[in-house]
Amino acid sequence: MTMFYHYHTTSIGELLLAGNGSHLSLLGFPSGKMQRRHESDWTKDGSPFVEACVQLDAYFSGELKEFDLQLMLKGTAFQESVWHALAEIPYGETWSYGQLAANIGKPKASRAVGAANGVNPIPVIIPCHRVIGASGKLTGFGGGIETKQFLLELESGQIAPRLNFA
Repeated sequence: MTMFYHYHTTSIGELLLAGNGSHLSLLGFPSGKMQRRHESDWTKDGSPFVEACVQLDAYFSGELKEFDLQLMLKGTAFQESVWHALAEIPYGETWSYGQLAANIGKPKASRAVGAANGVNPIPVIIPCHRVIGASGKLTGFGGGIETKQFLLELESGQIAPRLNFA
């Protein structure tokens, strides 16, 4: 199956978008532990990602609160249950890892939920940045803590949205 990719400039840097042409399967950050670059056998083509780019721009300008894109998730059943639960966290709100674990019916699985959260293949769109420590502290994030803080502040209205022109 051909994998397509495109880099899109946003308020948090150049994001890698990748997918099979109809479904988005990866969003990679420009830095942090989820920093990603395209692979040599992938095909550069922005056309499959037009709608994702439009929605990302609307999100970063403060106009979009919920993404509506075709996604293809590949993980274990447990990881996928966590990723689906992440999408239930309302825009502008945060949950603790414990709350997320309870939401999927595994109240003692906070650490496993954290691990699944950490390998979310489509961050921002699947809002893993909305998960924080039980104490309210910002914890690890694949794009870096500064990026997580920016996204939470954007959603809470604490900062003015930034527009990007490529």
